[in-house]
Amino acid sequence: MQKFIHEDFLLETDYARTLYHDYAKNQPIIDYHSHLPPNELAEDKKFENITQLWIEGDHYKWRAMRALGIPEKFITGKATDEEKFHKWAQTVPYTLRNPLYHWTHLELSRYFGIDAPLTPETAGEIYEQCNSELKKPTFSSRSLVNRMNVEVVCTTDDPLDDLSHHTTMAGSDCPLTMLPTFRPDGLIDIEKVDFADYLSTLSKMTGITVTDFESLREAAKKRVDYFHEKGCRLSDHGLVHAYGFDYTEKEINQILSKRFEEKSISQKEIRQYKSAILHLLGQLYAEKNWVMQLHLGPIRDTNKAILTKIGINAGVDSIGDYPQAEQLARFLNRLNNSGSLPKTILYNSNPADNEVFATMAGNFTGDNIKSKVQFGAAWWFLDQKDGIKDQLDVVSNMGLLSCSVGMLTDSRSFLSFPRHEYYRRVLCNILGNDIKAGLIPNDMKWIGKIVQDITYNNAKEFFQFPSFVENLTLKK
Repeated sequence: MQKFIHEDFLLETDYARTLYHDYAKNQPIIDYHSHLPPNELAEDKKFENITQLWIEGDHYKWRAMRALGIPEKFITGKATDEEKFHKWAQTVPYTLRNPLYHWTHLELSRYFGIDAPLTPETAGEIYEQCNSELKKPTFSSRSLVNRMNVEVVCTTDDPLDDLSHHTTMAGSDCPLTMLPTFRPDGLIDIEKVDFADYLSTLSKMTGITVTDFESLREAAKKRVDYFHEKGCRLSDHGLVHAYGFDYTEKEINQILSKRFEEKSISQKEIRQYKSAILHLLGQLYAEKNWVMQLHLGPIRDTNKAILTKIGINAGVDSIGDYPQAEQLARFLNRLNNSGSLPKTILYNSNPADNEVFATMAGNFTGDNIKSKVQFGAAWWFLDQKDGIKDQLDVVSNMGLLSCSVGMLTDSRSFLSFPRHEYYRRVLCNILGNDIKAGLIPNDMKWIGKIVQDITYNNAKEFFQFPSFVENLTLKK
């Protein structure tokens, strides 16, 4: 009987198999958006057991376990790590047709050489085998990343972070380049209760007392400059939608003044402020030739009971149905009109917005940059086989698939890098089926080059990361 995860997994034609094995498989990985903890890479963390490495913090798995009726004790509660693993093993057979089933067995195969399905019957043996492997030095955090041929990994970092872990990595002998990503939620979320405290900390860190929009601009610029010195070439924003509302600087100063005085501000004022700060940040990114990422559309923390008990990132978020087109167009157009639209990647959480985002990206191409604004890879709830195919089909129909910068993990797990393999297999299968159907020519050399561009070359050109050698010289 053939193994479930075999060398031609997901590859339905000889054309697809050739494209994957000869062109895609051995491409290095540029993981330009992840949530890996920088300290765990800098410290080359060792994991006590497979539960801590694989299940702890993984809200995808948590959602599946809750759906099966597993008590919270065995998900995020006080059960032992071994008990939690066995409950995950109980869940896995019921995840058929969920991407978790594919990811689970890809990860067991690629990292641990385990090809048996994870079931309650195999759980004990698999738990012991994984834990035995984790005791080896070749299973530390850096080693797990390196074995997947990862060239660059970008973490997600607050503007107030000192990036000391990135400095440690830059000075190590690890071949992996770990670079920060500027994620300025604290500067944007004026409605949050700790907003004034955040700006106070920013003032102390930069030596610029933030009292109005001009001083906020200078303080933000100082942190962007610092991140750039540390190798940062991307920003990231998680928003319900973009903000392109009208405002004047006088209005923004009044809004900030009210916020500093702990007075309430209206929804209109919140929208105006977010429009202003996002425009400012976009200008700063353009000056540095950074790439701006916009993750738009989820509705977060919907289950307040679980949120109160566990905290954020508990697996109770959903696809949102927010209008996207108008404000996104206004936001991008305002930057474009001022000559300061940075390279941008748009990600949607709602599949109904696929065509909206793909066509919006096409509105702002130019400046002698291939696909300057990109419709990004299928994200979050959409990064499964059908969602990946849908995104690839839409970007093909509405833009140029050949210019895409490909896949990312968007993950906190050191075992998540087979998602790049998953994406590459889906991509090659689509193109292989097109060749078989006569929709594209049987020119393996040319189509193979396109595959290599999508899986590696385009990202390397688009992001213009400092090389590893350059990264070693970044200021400490």
